[in-house]
Amino acid sequence: MSESYYAGAYWGPRRESPEECARRMGALLAGLPSVDPSLASWYQQGKSRRDALKKPLRPDPAELELFVRQGKDRIFEDLGFSVGGWSGASDDYEVSGFLVRCGAYSEGGGNRCVFTLPSKGPSQDRLVTASALTALLGKTAAAWEPDWGVAISEQHRDLAKPRRAKGAPHVGWVTYLSARRGTVPPLPAPVRIEPVEDKGMLIVLTPERFTVSNTEHVALAERVRELLDRAGLLNPLQPQE
Repeated sequence: MSESYYAGAYWGPRRESPEECARRMGALLAGLPSVDPSLASWYQQGKSRRDALKKPLRPDPAELELFVRQGKDRIFEDLGFSVGGWSGASDDYEVSGFLVRCGAYSEGGGNRCVFTLPSKGPSQDRLVTASALTALLGKTAAAWEPDWGVAISEQHRDLAKPRRAKGAPHVGWVTYLSARRGTVPPLPAPVRIEPVEDKGMLIVLTPERFTVSNTEHVALAERVRELLDRAGLLNPLQPQE
């Protein structure tokens, strides 16, 4: 079975200005080249590929603030800003992209930064690895300070969905949990835990590629989910000030 992987970070209502969102996005863009060369260049979305390639995204505060402002919801201010970018790869199979909603503070709403990843090719071979996804999720968490995050395949997400409470974190190949949620308990081998500054913890289930076709992988993910849930770390996402 071919699996489609993505990495996302999620946080509850948090009112932030365009300047604050631009600062966070700039920090993320500046850190992505160290994850993989394919993440070094980003472009705004356009009417065509040629049009989009004329609109590079650079970690410049003024440019990013303008970019964020262009994504302001035109009707409801409390829905914040929604923007997206793509990596400009010439082969559609090797394209990475991101979608960000930030500064939303409506009751029951939320914010996110989600990366789509290449489906084939050398870029996928490099990015869909434990080390690269750990680095990608770590950079995202350091920049946006989310409540939780995950690098997971769509197939694993769908398989685990019946056991997940609405609004609760997914537990995937790589999972990020904010320190605000509490202390991560000891977890079984080969699970690895590493900090993201003082903001939270990354939990990496396996050093090799996690797949739903591997029953040991699926069983390990469920065991870790149970332990985290028992420790009170998987409660539904909470609003942030």
